[in-house]
Parts: sequence; C-alpha cells; structure tokens
Amino acid sequence: MSQTIDMQALGEKIETHSKFIDDIYSELNKVIVGQRYMIDRLLIGLLADGHVLLEGVPGLAKTLTVSSLAKVISTKFQRIQFTPDLLPADLLGTLIYNQKEMEFTVKKGPIFSNIVLADEINRSPAKVQSALLESMQERQVTIGEETFKLDDPFLVLATQNPVEQEGTYNLPEAQVDRFMLKLKIGYPSKEEELLIMRKMARTGEKDELKAVVTPKKILDARKVINEIYVDEKVERYIIDLIFATRNPEDYQLGELKDLIAFGASPRASINLNLAARAHAFMEHRAYVTPEDVRIITSDVLRHRIIPTFEAEAENITTEEIIEKILSNVKVP
Repeated sequence: MSQTIDMQALGEKIETHSKFIDDIYSELNKVIVGQRYMIDRLLIGLLADGHVLLEGVPGLAKTLTVSSLAKVISTKFQRIQFTPDLLPADLLGTLIYNQKEMEFTVKKGPIFSNIVLADEINRSPAKVQSALLESMQERQVTIGEETFKLDDPFLVLATQNPVEQEGTYNLPEAQVDRFMLKLKIGYPSKEEELLIMRKMARTGEKDELKAVVTPKKILDARKVINEIYVDEKVERYIIDLIFATRNPEDYQLGELKDLIAFGASPRASINLNLAARAHAFMEHRAYVTPEDVRIITSDVLRHRIIPTFEAEAENITTEEIIEKILSNVKVP
C-alpha cells in the first residue's frame, strides 16, 4: 500500500517538475519545423547530462535547433567550427603573458560555456579531439598548471557530415563512447519541407525566441529524474540488450557472432538506463517502461557496436544488427 502512495506522490512530483518540457516544445516550434526526433533526443541528453553526436547532411537545421534550444533554456552557447588547422588552445584557451604585470594570465576558450556546438567535429585532427575528451568526461579544463571546473549544465552537441569524407578524421573510439547518444538525422517529409519553405523563404526579421526555462530548473529536473522508478525486470532487460551485443549466441542470435567485432561497453547500460528515465520524465511518468528503453536503444547503441569486415562486406549495417537484437531479446 505504501508503495502505491509513494508512486502516487512521485507521479505528482514528476508532473509538476516536467511541465516546462511542453513550454520548450511550443517555443521551439516557432522556428523549427518537424525534427521532433532530434529535439526529443537533445532534451534527453540535456536532462540525463549526456553529450550528443548528430550525423546528417547539411541543411537539416542541426545548428539552428541547438542554438534555439540554448536560447529557450537561457544558457550560454558557443559554436565552434572545427577545421583541420584548429588547435587545442583555440578550444580550451591559453596562457597570455601580461607585460605590465610581468606574469602569465589565463584566457579562457569557447569551451567555457553551457552548451557547446562542435560543428563538423570530424574535420579536426586527433590532438584537438583529445583536448575535448577531458572536458567531456571530467567536466574540467586544464590550462597550464591550473584546472578549471566547467559550468553546470555542460553539454557538448557535435555534428558530423556523413557525405563529405575528404579532409575528415575518424573520431577515436574512446571519444565516440563518451557521447551518450548518436543521432541519424534524416530529410523532412514533403509536408514538413513545404512548411519550412513557407517559413524560411523570406528576408528580414525571423521569429524571436524567449527563454522559458532557467538552468536551475534543468538541474532540479535531473535530481527528480534520479527518483524515477525502474523495476528490476526493466533493469535486467537493459542488461540483456547490452549482453546480446557481446554474446549474441546466448540469445538465439548466433548469426550475429561473426558480424559484431566488439559489443557495447558498460557505458551503454548506464546511458540506456539514464536515457530511458529521461524519456519517461518527458512523458510525465514516474516509472520506466520497456517501451522507453526500446525507443532509445538505437541511439545509445548505434556508435557502440563495432561491425566486423564480414558485416561490411555483406552490407549489413549496425542499424540492422540492433533491430535483430530488439526483435529477439525477450521483453518483460
């Protein structure tokens, strides 16, 4: 009986704390047409404190969506265009010698923000990629002998273009794993593109966005998300999905054994749990369902399953592997 009362109280708490989600959607709809999938996943990253990698061809409003999100949640925003000649100091900051004071002072770089858009992240070499690692994982930056904590919330949203491969550098596996989600952004539908054309094919002033949420509200929401109930059966379902990427033969998926070189790391199970809770919160629910897990699984696993050469030779994609796993692992 007490469990029911607790769940009822928790449900009311979630209902109260998650009201701002609808405000964010309605405000973003002023400038963004469609792209609900992208907005949903960016909000999951924000609420679950996880970085997001967005892959899609140019012109799909990736940059516009990220900058608009920063405006409606009233946070500091920086866009960094990654280029082959970018240096770690351009990202993190550097020491500058002050002749008057005769000492070095720290000049902080654009990484010192709340939401950082790393545009075309795969255009910069490994030296810059590794500089981003510490800030993404440790939420801190070291310049000279000083270490600085980054502001909270801190979110790296990175874009990469899947078409143009000239002059690009593959992201290190260790860094890719640090992204909670990897999104594949597709073209809009005919109706959506018609609306986009009508809205954007005009000169002059665009619709102005206003802040509807404060950063404190986001941080408070994160604490509430930690309270969302996850049944043990759902937890074991998450573990089964992850283990099916490592030992597919244990789940009647023997045909995948020669197609997966490396399965998902333990970060995948942690992130799948967090993302499922955030999804339940966005649905104004106090508990996680298996459907919350299934909806987000592809985005959590897409960049964590490394296919073999055999899979590539047979044109079997990671998406198809994930689909087979979702179809075969028993849902509680």
